[in-house]
Amino acid sequence: SHGLPADYTIPGSADAAATTALTFALAQLDKPYVFGAAGPAAYDCSGLTMAAWAAAGVRLPHFTGTQAEAGTPVSDPSQMRPGDLVLVPGDDGTLTEPGHVGLYLGYGLVLNASSPQTGIRVQTFQNFVHVGHGLSSIRHIA
Repeated sequence: SHGLPADYTIPGSADAAATTALTFALAQLDKPYVFGAAGPAAYDCSGLTMAAWAAAGVRLPHFTGTQAEAGTPVSDPSQMRPGDLVLVPGDDGTLTEPGHVGLYLGYGLVLNASSPQTGIRVQTFQNFVHVGHGLSSIRHIA
């Protein structure tokens, strides 16, 4: 139900901080989406990315628009690394002011607290960007 392939493993290219953040995020699969939630029973999109990176000792704000300024920008999706934030407009943002965020898992996959209907799940990068109404930005965090 959560979209993660059965044979998924965190890529060897992930650094220690990203591995910790992704391990935390993956443990949240299938938990519910609740607007404003930051765990441990439920998360919204930025609450999940904030909590995942907090597990790795990296502080992020609990707001997608502010997370869009965190870390360093990635100009080309081919340069994404595991743990990067992937930001899209979503239903309440724009390309310049994103309203939704997910974590890049590697292998073309994005984990995100999607919606009240689907909770925390994995989508392909292409589907995440398509459903999210375009790519706003990608940010390296650690």
